[in-house]
Amino acid sequence: MTATELPFDIPEHELVFTFARSSGPGGQNVNKTETKATLRWAVASSSTLPADVRARFLRAFATRITTQGELVLSSQRHRDRLRNVDDCLEKLAAMLRSVAVPRRKRRPTRPSRSAVERRISEKKRRGGAKRERRRPAED
Repeated sequence: MTATELPFDIPEHELVFTFARSSGPGGQNVNKTETKATLRWAVASSSTLPADVRARFLRAFATRITTQGELVLSSQRHRDRLRNVDDCLEKLAAMLRSVAVPRRKRRPTRPSRSAVERRISEKKRRGGAKRERRRPAED
């Protein structure tokens, strides 16, 4: 494999790379070399991730996972096959780092008493100004 370090120890046999011809500029080299790297990883059936991390990963990246539970990443940014493999692994590492630590639960807050009083007094002031613009009541 390459020098990119993944946050979890994922065995190499779980990561399947395929290669294809890249699109875009590159002259004759583009027409004859397969430099685009595509990474496939069966994340749903992988036993290397802790269950909570796997659940967060599947929830966070549900749109990038196939119905068979495979994550598909590709890279054709570079003109070199190994650099594209590194790029795929770096993308995977960034995705894993983003879900490695659970999000802190939001603690609901309440407005302070003075903030509530300010809001109510402002509402009363605005209502009073509108009341002054009304036609006087006839008795």
